[in-house]
Amino acid sequence: MGEKIITADLNNQQHADAILFLLNEYAKDEMGGGEELSGFAKENLIAALKSHAGTHCVLIFIDGKPAALANCFESFSTFACKPLLNIHDFAVAPEFRGRGLAKKLMEKVEDIARSLGCCKITLEVLEGNTVAQAAYKACGFAGYELDPKMGRALFWQKKF
Repeated sequence: MGEKIITADLNNQQHADAILFLLNEYAKDEMGGGEELSGFAKENLIAALKSHAGTHCVLIFIDGKPAALANCFESFSTFACKPLLNIHDFAVAPEFRGRGLAKKLMEKVEDIARSLGCCKITLEVLEGNTVAQAAYKACGFAGYELDPKMGRALFWQKKF
């Protein structure tokens, strides 16, 4: 069987199950918050992703087992006046780490972004997640800044 890298079909139950499995594994990881997805998220995520225009989910299967996931969403850069693609979730299942899957997953995401005419790909990473930072740097990512005198951009949130 080997390795299979695909853009998920959210109407395909195997793909939907893989997304939920991998996202839950990521959520349980220290870098994902350390807690399982809520029952609400597990029950409603696939339907919500289907209804959200501009959703792109990339999966890697190894010998039929879900191994890696990137959930991406289209947005827009006003400065470039072009679309952009944001990677919201990027995860490799623990048993498949160290096999170069992050690079392969990112290549597929880049293919999608180019096909959409995007000017860039954005993502967020925790300061303490040095493994992910190294993987992102190896793929050409860097911290965001307009002018070094003003410093790097910070990612903030306000929860409801």
